[in-house]
Amino acid sequence: MILLDTHVWVWLVNESDRLTERHKEIIENHRDDGFGVSVISCWEVAKLVECGRLKLTYGVEQWIEEALSFPGISLIDLTPQIAIASTKLPAPFHRDPADQIIVATARIYDLDLLTMDDKILKYPHVKAN
Repeated sequence: MILLDTHVWVWLVNESDRLTERHKEIIENHRDDGFGVSVISCWEVAKLVECGRLKLTYGVEQWIEEALSFPGISLIDLTPQIAIASTKLPAPFHRDPADQIIVATARIYDLDLLTMDDKILKYPHVKAN
């Protein structure tokens, strides 16, 4: 399983051209393994819609329901272990709580994280693509 960062999940479900060819190839090569989505990504999508930074073709409730039923997608719950680990990430890491939880999730479950976030890609303590 590969963990999808929030924006990659949104782009995958919306068939966005913002996904790079490299990311499309990684996704295609791992379809049988499945894709994890942290529950914090649901919150992040809802917040982005609330703030007007993300426009969906229909309501956020329906979008999330359909996006979680996208082939191969599995929701990964926020556990106490992940919550605590997100506050104890090896330095240096930035202060975005959603990113902290997503990175902690990847670390706890030993998953590769598919992202285009430069801060995460440069973070040496997570396997990010």
